[in-house]
Amino acid sequence: MPYQQGKAYSQDLRERVFMASDEGERVGEIAELLQVSVSYVSKALKRRRTTGETTVRSGRGHKPPKLAPCYPAIRAYVAERADTTIETLRAWLLATHQVSASVGLIWHTLRLLGLRLKKSRSGRVSRIGRTSSQLEANGATASRRLIRPG
Repeated sequence: MPYQQGKAYSQDLRERVFMASDEGERVGEIAELLQVSVSYVSKALKRRRTTGETTVRSGRGHKPPKLAPCYPAIRAYVAERADTTIETLRAWLLATHQVSASVGLIWHTLRLLGLRLKKSRSGRVSRIGRTSSQLEANGATASRRLIRPG
């Protein structure tokens, strides 16, 4: 889910904070009266006192995802090549869009877009063999079978 910033308090509430402060109310009393935090009241009053601002500031600080402009292209690429790997996708992004991205960023982006890559079993089969012992018909391992002298 994409990041979503919290909503600012209404201008009406801000004006009530300033009005109560101008009438001589204390910060804690204002907060309790208007059911907001003491921190909010003190910060709003400090900002009015230092800068004269009484309105909401524009949202700041959120940086859009690095690959956001490439989302449509990534969707199309994965739709055409469902068996591609993350490494191939990284190389394609660098070659066509001049965007370098880590494996983690691409994995997160694919998850965010609801896309899945098919796992490829292109590696060689192990030549060592099984690492766990085989079970006999009754569930006992072959190494624990009783051998009776005969």
